[in-house]
Amino acid sequence: MTEKQTAKSLVRGKTRKKSSSSKNNKMMIFDEQAIHLDLDWSDCDPNDMNNPKLFINRELSLLEFNQRVLDQAYDEDHPLLERVKFLAIVGKNLDEFFMVRLAILIRRIRLHLESTGKDGLTAKQLYALASKRLEQLKNDQTDCWQNTLLPLLEKEKIYFLEQTKYTAKIKAYLQEYYLKNIHPTLTPIAFDPGHPFPHISNLSLNMAITIHQGEMVKFARLKIPAMLSRLIQLPKELAEPGSYTFVYLEDVIQQNIHSLFREMKVDEVHLFRVTRDTNLEIQEENSDDLMATVHEGLQELAYGDVTLLEVQETMPEHILEILIENFGLEYGMILRTNCRLGFGDWFGIMGVDLPHLKDKPIHSRDPLEGVTTEHIFEQIKQKDILVHHPYESFVCVERFLKAAAYDPDVIAIKMTMYRVAKDSSILEYLIEASQNGKQVSVLVELKARFDEMNNITWAKQLESHGIYVTYGLVNLKTHCKLCLVIRKERKSLRGYVHIGTGNYNRATARIYTDLGLFTVNPNIVADVTDVFNGLTGYSNQTKYHHLLVAPRTLRSGIIEKIIRETKIAQAGKSARIIMKMNSLEDIDIIQILYKASQAGVKIDLIIRGICGIRPGIPQISDNIRVISVIGRFLEHSRVYYFQNDGNDELWIGSADLMERNLSRRVETLCPILNAQLRKLIYENILMCHLKDNMRSYVMKATGQYEKVQKSENAQQINSQETLIDYYSHVALEE
Repeated sequence: MTEKQTAKSLVRGKTRKKSSSSKNNKMMIFDEQAIHLDLDWSDCDPNDMNNPKLFINRELSLLEFNQRVLDQAYDEDHPLLERVKFLAIVGKNLDEFFMVRLAILIRRIRLHLESTGKDGLTAKQLYALASKRLEQLKNDQTDCWQNTLLPLLEKEKIYFLEQTKYTAKIKAYLQEYYLKNIHPTLTPIAFDPGHPFPHISNLSLNMAITIHQGEMVKFARLKIPAMLSRLIQLPKELAEPGSYTFVYLEDVIQQNIHSLFREMKVDEVHLFRVTRDTNLEIQEENSDDLMATVHEGLQELAYGDVTLLEVQETMPEHILEILIENFGLEYGMILRTNCRLGFGDWFGIMGVDLPHLKDKPIHSRDPLEGVTTEHIFEQIKQKDILVHHPYESFVCVERFLKAAAYDPDVIAIKMTMYRVAKDSSILEYLIEASQNGKQVSVLVELKARFDEMNNITWAKQLESHGIYVTYGLVNLKTHCKLCLVIRKERKSLRGYVHIGTGNYNRATARIYTDLGLFTVNPNIVADVTDVFNGLTGYSNQTKYHHLLVAPRTLRSGIIEKIIRETKIAQAGKSARIIMKMNSLEDIDIIQILYKASQAGVKIDLIIRGICGIRPGIPQISDNIRVISVIGRFLEHSRVYYFQNDGNDELWIGSADLMERNLSRRVETLCPILNAQLRKLIYENILMCHLKDNMRSYVMKATGQYEKVQKSENAQQINSQETLIDYYSHVALEE
């Protein structure tokens, strides 16, 4: 029996799942010749707002966003290690795309849900287009690493040694390192008629190994332990003076693979990586215990269908066929590569201590700096305070909670938590507040994707300290960012509110741009109180003084304001809308924006990621401009501006204009009532981004983006660097 025949016979042993797919099934569930996007808008009827040509598919738009992020890895204006970071970000983003977005698409195909979306694409058509784009992005990642970043890193004496360049001394060192630090963690798993195919965990890096034992050829799988660093730095005495030299964990294991198979001959070792469907779907109506249901669902996700199998280009077909057969790869993608797998692990390179190859650190000012703990509430009572992260420190939010925990006049604290840092000082202050006799209520959203287990852990810890914890509403995610502190002052109670655009998370507040507002405005306090009553009890509040609240009033409120701006333009007056958000996808909002554009409203959309609207279509979206700003910080704040015939309105909050945010989440938008703060946001954020000619991209009607070109002799404007400079001067003036 030949080696190939032996390998095939293993497949017919004990398998977890049978599949009808063949070894050539790579993305072959569609007819590529049938895929064609008609991007000719000359025949579009300006009165037909349902024409599929007017809408961009969200998945394809999301992939274009990742292209813009990958562009940063090529951009020489970024410090070198930051460019590596952008490469790693794309790696993580694409992992999530396969785990969620492509997984949902595959489910639709399996269930024969072939109805088209508003963009007119069937599930199979979209799968074809997305697969083609994903393959291109993966190839671009490889090219960027091998042909751009690696050579530049080598010039800076940052080396990544291949096995062929190991010296005798390096081999000896790595063998000792392997025996002490790696070998005890490894567990080779046999696969033969007596051993079922082992479970391969999501995002795990693995080795497919064939071994000779006498005349027999055997197959084994070895998982590369995720808890070990993927990049191992060599000691200085083994490296070139002044250099940082790394070797790859998988190479060190391969060099010592014989230690796992004594008295046997290892024939082949090939790396592969698996990405699984991790989209958690919960039938909440049938759940008696949401926490238990979420926890059970997470355990089931460990066995989600494989959506991507990445293998080394050198892997022979007979080994690939074993993997395909046992993963049941009927629809998931298979990609071969001549490069390393799992670029998300490249974040580890940022640990190199070379400051000149990184962004200069910023020194975030604290708008409450100098205000003692006992005077924080007095400061907020005097005037609304706006905080702009990361240019202004998240410490002020932590100090606000700390003051509430220890102030003897504070009697209650209510808060929503969506994504919680693993070492959250805010939650520690909430625990201390409870221990100090305050009434503390926290809504912890257990369904925050990829943060479910962390949130379950925190929810249990809060409950163990006597804090009242709720997990959200049935079929609604609670995504709003609210904190309410009730304080006894003289003979009455006063509420202090913090409402934000970003999570109560110190780590993300350093790299995400977000806004937060501290206020004692009684109407806003009353609205926030009503929101909390709806989250913890059975309140069905439908009217609010100031807040727009999803899913009840936010959609209609935004639409009313767009229509108002449309009527102002139709009356011959100046009308303008500026919206800044992460994603625009909701069909109702897109259609009403098209009508506003037709009426002459000037519309500027600053959208970081998904954008379903097509700007610049004659007679339909001539007045709509879409830009995307991609810089050292992740643009995350949501700001909505309406000129309103000189009575301008500006709103901030947690909601993007997506169907899920408007219909299936609890979200809030809050008006900025202080004219000075409105001007600050308008000039420092909206106009600053619109003038950016270094980090912004302009969107074409095709859905593609091109870098904004600055005119000759124009001043270079990088909006994020401009804001760093602005806030540093504010701090100096104070």
